Formats: sequence, structure tokens, C-alpha cells
Amino acid sequence: MRSHERWTLAATIVGSSMTFVDATVVNVALPVLQADLHATITDVQWVIEAYALFLGDLILGGGSLGDQFGRKRVFLGGVAVFTAASVLCGVATSTRLLIVARACQGIGAAFLVPGSLAIITATFDDAARGRAIGWWSGFTSITSAIGPVLGGWLIEQVSWRAAFLVNVPLAVGVVALTLRFVDESRDPTRTGQTDWTGAALAVTGLGGIVFGLLEWPALGPGDAWVFGAFIVGASGLLAFLAVERRSPNPMMSLDLFQSAAFTKANLLTLLLYAALGVVMFLVPLNLIQVQRYRPTEAGAAFLPVPVIIFVLSRWSGGLVSRIGSWIPLSAGPALVALGVALYARPRIGGSYWMTFFPAAVVLGLGLAVTVAPLTTTAMGAVDPRHSGTASGINNAVARVAGLLAIALFGLLLSQRFDARVGRALNAVGLSASESRTVELELPKMAGADVDAMPSLDPARRSGVRRAIDDSFVSAFRVVMLAAAALAAGAAAIGATIR
Repeated sequence: MRSHERWTLAATIVGSSMTFVDATVVNVALPVLQADLHATITDVQWVIEAYALFLGDLILGGGSLGDQFGRKRVFLGGVAVFTAASVLCGVATSTRLLIVARACQGIGAAFLVPGSLAIITATFDDAARGRAIGWWSGFTSITSAIGPVLGGWLIEQVSWRAAFLVNVPLAVGVVALTLRFVDESRDPTRTGQTDWTGAALAVTGLGGIVFGLLEWPALGPGDAWVFGAFIVGASGLLAFLAVERRSPNPMMSLDLFQSAAFTKANLLTLLLYAALGVVMFLVPLNLIQVQRYRPTEAGAAFLPVPVIIFVLSRWSGGLVSRIGSWIPLSAGPALVALGVALYARPRIGGSYWMTFFPAAVVLGLGLAVTVAPLTTTAMGAVDPRHSGTASGINNAVARVAGLLAIALFGLLLSQRFDARVGRALNAVGLSASESRTVELELPKMAGADVDAMPSLDPARRSGVRRAIDDSFVSAFRVVMLAAAALAAGAAAIGATIR
């Protein structure tokens, strides 16, 4: 590997790693920033969803833009937008500003991530390209594993803001390497316009659905804003499908879904990554707010998952060629379903090794068996000329799955929590004024600041804390079992793929 190729690979790895680290760090940071910004559970959902919405919707357009206007240029633009948004996240003084900044991070990442792989493809020849992509995949897996632990340490030792601001020195290095060593490249056959109409409709459609689901608990299903959001969302998605069907350069080519294997692989992706998104969102809240883990410990609790995926990735990559698709794509999601269900087992307290560790190990094994064969199957189901578009669609489906799942299962969590917490608080014996004080904190769920209720004596404060924690764990267990059912559905679909 020549010098400029090594430094090009380094630039793309560090650049894309910023987005992967940020995605995992934020989940660990949520409980701390919720307390610092006095955010409700809906607010912290928006912190995740704003990023996922724009990244999932625009990632296809970002790749297309690089092909048309220059991959180096678009990659650098993505780095600049992502870094500026990271600074805005780090200095945010309200949840509203943080949510806007996270949306801007998603826009930057949508240009940065596909640009990094496109640069590798353009820089390396056929013989070296596979090894380069392998290095990229391996290092991004490692950074994904280290991210929660590093983020937890920064949150604990400095501030949750440091988890965002750490991107600044990394970005400076990426920009310097890119300007010095990366050659510009573009697709000379790409003359059509980018499908920005489709991108706008996708954002409008998914944004409307997500808004309706997130605001449902606070406003109620009959509220005009909630009802209107669902109407706008559904209309936007229908218009998106109509535009993509007629567009000469669609952001998402619907013709690819004529392949049954490609359609089933993406449906499996939708269900599997929906279950995974729920786990990554809710487990850190449980660990930090209820189980009283420190942020570093909560980050380390996920380590078995990426480590197992990394260790087994080369073995699982050859499964399809040796035994076909249906065995790994049914057995893997079935293991994921078991792992997610195991997260529903722990109550409050107990050793990590006997409670959350078995769930992480089984989940990691399931994903290790599934991820590489799923990608191979999705790519092998279409004409090789369309592999880039197919890869982008599969990536976008995975991200949209988490977006929708957090909104939908957040609604289920809220309903189950509300149904349980009222009865639990009645047993504490609060006065009318004390009940009103407690009710003001309940939208934060397990993040409720019970210690900030001076009107409660220590015994009642402890009773309120226990009632809230028990109610959250009860709702959490229901949601984990429902997410496990999604993964089981993915296994059923995998069994039909030949």
C-alpha cells in the first residue's frame, strides 16, 4: 500500500468513525443530559430521532451527490457540517437547541459516511480494494466498541458535552489528511440531477409519522397536531413512492424490489434493526437511571456485542457461500430475539454478569451470524451494476428501522409506565400537594429528580423513587419482549430466503 493510499484510508476511517462513535456515545449520554437539561423522555427521544431522521433519509442523496460533484468535496463538506453541529451540541443550553444540532449532525453524516466508502472505492484498485474496505470495516467496528466506554469516561470525568466536542480535534486531522493526500474523483457518467424532491418527501413523510408517535403520550391521539402529523406523514410517504416510481434518477430505485430475495432481505433488516434500535436506546436508561451504573460501566456493558461481531466477522462472511442464506438468516435473528428477550429478565439490582451480560453475549452472537450474510444476500440479489444503490437502500432501511422503532416503542413504554406508576404511587400515601409535585416529574420517567422534592420526607421520597423505578422496569420488560418478537419475525422471514 502506497503512502498516499495509507493516509487516504486513515482519513476515511477517522472521518466515518466520528459518526459511528457519536451514534453509540449519545445513548450513554442521554441519562446525564436529561438530568442536566431537565428533559422529558420525549425530549431525549427527539435527540436520537433528529439525527436518525436526516441521516436515514439523506444518505442515498449524499452518495449520489459525491458521484456527481466530487467525492472529496462532498466528504469534506460532510465533515465540516458534522463538526460544526457537534460544537453546537456541545454548547447547547436547551433540549430544543440540542435537537436542532443533532439534526444538522445527521445531515453532515449523510454526506460523510457514503463519501468515505466512495473515496476508498475510487482510490484502490481491484486487488487492494477488498483489503482496504476490510480495514475500514474492522476499525469502524473497533471504534464502535470503544465509543460507549470512552464516552462514558468523558461524561463521568468531564461532561456529556465533551462527548460531542471531542469530534473537533478528530475533524481537524481528517481535513488535513484529506486536503493533503486524497485525490478528487467523480462518476463521469453521472449527469442526472440528484433526487432532492424524493429526499424532501422522505423527510416530510417519516418526520410526520415520528412527530405523531413521539408527541402522542403528551398530547393524546385526538390532538390536532398529532392527527395532522400522521396525515402529513402518510401523504408524504405516498407522494415519495409516486415520485420515485416516475423519477429518471430516483433516490431509491423501486425496480430493485422486483427481486424477492432483495425485498425479503430489506424486510428482515427493517425488523432486526428496529429491535436493535430499541435495545440501544432503552438499555442505557435502565442501567444508569434505575440500576445506578456509572456512565463508563453502562458503556462497557455493551462491549460484548461489537467484540463478538468483530471476532466472528471473517467466519460469518463466508457462510452464504458455504451453506446458503436461509440458515444464518433464520438462526442469527432467532439468537438476536433470544438476546433481546434476555434483557427483559433482570429486575432491579444483581450482578452484571448474571443479569445483562448473558443478554449482550447472545445478542452479539446473533448479530455476528446475521450481519455479513444479510449484506451478502442483499447485494447478491441484484445486478452488480446496481450494487451501490442496493447497498445504500439496505443501509437506509437499517437506519430508518431504528428511527421508527424508537418512536413506536417509546409510545408503548410511556403507556405501560403510566398504567403502572399511578397504582404504585397510591401505595406510598402521598398528600394531594405531594402528588402534584411528583406528577410534574413523571414525564421524565426513570429520570425523575426525586431528590429535588423537599416537601417529601426521606421515607416517602424513597417510596416514590422505588415506585418510579419499578414502573419503569415493568414497562421496559414489556418493550423488550415486544422488540424480541420483531427479531423473531425477522428469523421467520430469513427462513424463506433461498
